[in-house]
Amino acid sequence: MKVLFATTNESKAKRYVEELKKEGIELITIKDLGFELDIDENGKNAIENAQIKARAYYDATKITTIGMDDNLFIEELPEEKQPGTHVRRVNGKELSDDEMIIYYTNLVKEYGGKLTAKWVYGMVIYDGKEEKQYSWSKSNFVFTDKASKNRTPGYPLSSISIIPEYNKYLTELNEEENKEYKKNNNTENVVNFILNSVK
Repeated sequence: MKVLFATTNESKAKRYVEELKKEGIELITIKDLGFELDIDENGKNAIENAQIKARAYYDATKITTIGMDDNLFIEELPEEKQPGTHVRRVNGKELSDDEMIIYYTNLVKEYGGKLTAKWVYGMVIYDGKEEKQYSWSKSNFVFTDKASKNRTPGYPLSSISIIPEYNKYLTELNEEENKEYKKNNNTENVVNFILNSVK
């Protein structure tokens, strides 16, 4: 069975491809289909933006579609400076990976060299009849003002994220640590949600 992941960020889909493949689900992206919609992601939170993406791409392709979005909250910032749904969009401009690293490391410097961050995720699966929603969060990490040389394309902020239990950058965790970190950060539950929603 083919399921469409409505994202231009292939790193998002890669998290789940192998586990879903084992269960007979072929996860394809909009790049595989060779087109992209111009979607106004004007939702108030991660679930609303995920819903907008899932419905728009299902309507265009008639393929069961996963929409996903993430919101970023930083403990030390005032409400008006919270990235929220606009992690990449700053002052009306869509930032590249490198520009994001520059912007957020400067923000960390402005607030004393360390910021406590939290991601809130929303996922919506739509098959034209029914919509399923799932939300989760990832906390317990800090942004630092110096980036690791190790980068993950599509996830630039991983290179400025320190995981306290390992005292390492997220991009520098070894295979075993990374597996444990993913286990503690809901990857298995997300895969189960997808499987239960599409079968």
